[in-house]
Amino acid sequence: MPLEPRDHRISLEAASVQTRRHRESMGAGGTKGGAFRREALDEILRQPGCVGIRFYYGVNDKGEPSLVLVGVGDDDNDMMQGALMDTIFPCPPFCGDGNSLNS
Repeated sequence: MPLEPRDHRISLEAASVQTRRHRESMGAGGTKGGAFRREALDEILRQPGCVGIRFYYGVNDKGEPSLVLVGVGDDDNDMMQGALMDTIFPCPPFCGDGNSLNS
């Protein structure tokens, strides 16, 4: 199914509800989220024919939650021969100040 134009924006209120549900479901000490530096995202998006980024949930060698990022080509297929990324900055400890998305 092609990645047709879509408004991906979400209100802070709706995003806060979703992240709160996740925090409540994972128990104390779990990974709330993670961050990627812009350079990693830009490297994927700079690939010729790349129209987006797809992510897959994963578990790293330490048994921690991870995301694997891959470019999506204009044919809607994963760009398997291109740049792939993982190794998030996990939250915690890389959460930033407490806010409605992470606290």
